[in-house]
Formats: sequence, structure tokens, C-alpha cells
Amino acid sequence: MSNVKSSFSVERVGLDLRFRLTELSSREWITPNYVRVRLTGEDLAGFTSLGSDDHMRLFFAAEGAAPASVEELRAQPSREYTPLSWGENWLDVEFVVHGDQGVAGPWAASAPLGSLVGVGGPRGSAVITGEPGSWLLVGDETAIPAIRRFAALIPQGVPARIVIETRSAADQVTIDAPVNVEWLHRGNALEGSALVAFLEGLSEADAVGEDPFCFIAAEQAIVKPGRALLERWGVDVSKAVVKGYWKRETTEYHAPH
Repeated sequence: MSNVKSSFSVERVGLDLRFRLTELSSREWITPNYVRVRLTGEDLAGFTSLGSDDHMRLFFAAEGAAPASVEELRAQPSREYTPLSWGENWLDVEFVVHGDQGVAGPWAASAPLGSLVGVGGPRGSAVITGEPGSWLLVGDETAIPAIRRFAALIPQGVPARIVIETRSAADQVTIDAPVNVEWLHRGNALEGSALVAFLEGLSEADAVGEDPFCFIAAEQAIVKPGRALLERWGVDVSKAVVKGYWKRETTEYHAPH
């Protein structure tokens, strides 16, 4: 890529860390394995998420055993998720559901409406300041909420490429973006394998455009080829996000903030 003066930066912004008590008020199945839930509660007043890749921690109360206190709720199983959208007293979150595997997916799929949910954070944000000259958004199902939010920032006419891996066409979702989303289907192969092959196949000549912002997030195996792509394209790592959102066979893994 040619050397051009950067028109943007990624700035780290700290937020006041708060714990909020909410309840599950609705769910909407987007695909057979992907569900959007709405959390509601007065504690959500003032909730904010400045960065498209923000992480918040959700604490799930066990069915039929409402915690007697905030401390008890905070001791329940928890996982990190990206806020999708929110208002004065509501918050929408999307979950990938793999049958009865894990904690969060089964909870999102079947928890009774009215179930208590604790919301912690976000504790900080990575905010794009200025205007990238181009965009590359790459991820698996777990990165779809962040990709939705990043895609909403892309102006019409700016070079961009959005590539998402799912198991099959049945798992594709509608994403509001100024360019067509490219879907890769891994079938029964390991999660992330289609994205790894895609990234490894990109050369310097395939650069999406000048001065790109790059977001690459999926299973942990994506990190090495993602960083190698930044090097081939000459992208400053401070102006990109490359992270493993989850790690195979490690349910307690949390992506770095």
C-alpha cells in the first residue's frame, strides 16, 4: 500500500464501571441458531457504549432461583457480549446458540421472560476518531453485533469489504451496510477455518483501499493470520482490531478489551 497521511485514529476511552439489574423482556429468533433478546429495567438509564467492539459482562440467574441480592447475582455464571442497541430503559443483545452447549446460549434460547440479568460495563471503549479511507470487517457469528455497529459507520461510496463466516446459508443474517456482505460457509469444518483460509489468501494487491480500518474477530485461531495480513498491507496495528472472541474448548475465555 502507498504511504498516505492517516485521516483517523482509534482512541481508548474509559467509562464508569456500573452494575445494572435488568430482566429478560423478549426474544426474537433471527436464524435457527441466532437469537436477539431485549433486557429492560430502570437501571439502564444512562447506559452507553461508545465503541462498536465494546464488551459488557452479563450475569445469568439460574432458572427458578432468583438471587436474593446483587452480590448473589454477581456470583452467577457470566459471559462477555457486545451491546447491540439500547435506549433509556432497554438493551438489545444477540447470542449464538449451539444447542445446550455453554451457559449463555441455552439461557438466551429458553430462559423464562422476566428472568433476572446483571449487566456490568462496558468499562472502556475503542473509538474511531476521524474517517478511515477504507474498511475491512471480518468475523464469525460471534462478531456479528460488532460488525453491525461498525458497518453503520461506513459512509456511502467509501471502499469497504465485509466478510462473515457461518456454518451454512441458513445462519446468514441481514446486515445494514453500504456494501454487500460476503458469506463464507465452513460446513462441518472447524470454526474459523474458512476465515483463516480467506485471510491467508489475501495479498498486498487485495488491499481494500487506502488508510483502512481493519476489524478481524473470530475464534482464537484468527489472530495469527489476521496480524499477518496487517503486516502485508502495512496497516498500523494501533488502527486495527484483531482478536480472538472465543477459544475452542475454553468456555471461560474472554477476548481482550
